[in-house]
Amino acid sequence: MSALSFHAGPRALARIRAQGLRAADIAVIPAAAGGPKGLIFQALDQYVFGEWLPASPRERTLIGSSIGAWRMAAACQRDPVRAFARLGALYAGQRYSSTKPSVGQINEVVQGLLHEFVSGHEDDILGHPQHHLHLLAVRGKGVLAEPAHRRAEMRGFAAAALTNVASRERLGGLLERVVIADARAPAPWLRDSFDGFTTHFSTLTRANLAASLLASGTLPLIMQPVTGIEGLPPGYYWDGGIIDYHLALPYARLEREEPDAIVLYPHFNEHIVPGWLDKAMPWRRCARGPNRAWLDNVLIVAPTPAFLKTLPRQKLPDRSDFKYYGLDHDARIQAWSQAMGEGQRLRDELAAFIERPDLSRLRAI
Repeated sequence: MSALSFHAGPRALARIRAQGLRAADIAVIPAAAGGPKGLIFQALDQYVFGEWLPASPRERTLIGSSIGAWRMAAACQRDPVRAFARLGALYAGQRYSSTKPSVGQINEVVQGLLHEFVSGHEDDILGHPQHHLHLLAVRGKGVLAEPAHRRAEMRGFAAAALTNVASRERLGGLLERVVIADARAPAPWLRDSFDGFTTHFSTLTRANLAASLLASGTLPLIMQPVTGIEGLPPGYYWDGGIIDYHLALPYARLEREEPDAIVLYPHFNEHIVPGWLDKAMPWRRCARGPNRAWLDNVLIVAPTPAFLKTLPRQKLPDRSDFKYYGLDHDARIQAWSQAMGEGQRLRDELAAFIERPDLSRLRAI
């Protein structure tokens, strides 16, 4: 039984067939939103960032939203193996006093988690010699520019959901993308407009790192919007996954600077869903739409359905587990820890493919 599947765009496929999967070719690593799902890649992330990529040092752009942003922040720490272990323990270890915790309690727990995760590691994250971190968040516009209270926020996101059903492009009237980026990495492939969302670029600094990570993972209606982030446009900020759930970005533009570059994307499945509100609309998946060519240089590595059946509840960890396990936090933590342990099989299969590529396993995106 294979635990890992490989899905490549045509240029990535040609490069791997000619040269194998080489660390020297990896220029960008995206990391999707998805909450606890990101825990499954703990061992794979430790191998990629702690062993494989350091053997071929070069500048790389790491870009993520929500849990993906937190994973990429772990990758930029001086000891990424320990950082990913700490992130997994902290994330899995969330405890709440109620099955329906208040917004305030959720914010308190998440802020404490991020403080322990980042504190003392800020300079490592911002000054990594090869990795350049980019965090994604959304900023409200129109009725979401500054909702006065929770009901106003609810009405605003209800309007966003209805607007998105009609057109993802129209959602740009209510939300805009904010990229908080390493000042050393201009990422020209991302700078030119590529969709209907206004995109702001701000510099990631020691003063705004923690707040930016919090904003990137702030769930609307469940957590308090983040405001007053130093160096960012004023406004209300929420989870970057609302717009960039699976990071459907114009990766193929990398060809302008690096024709042979590969985007390595460890992902929860083979599908790239543009925004969180698009989850129920399979026709909007990037590989099916007009932007399919964006993925020409992308290699997606994803858990197989057979692997998922071996996990607790036969699925990736996700937010439904909070409800399923209720206040039995120990049982949930054990299940998530078991899933992270099973993720070692993903690491082993990726390492084996790198060592001796089995091209018969490569599938087209």
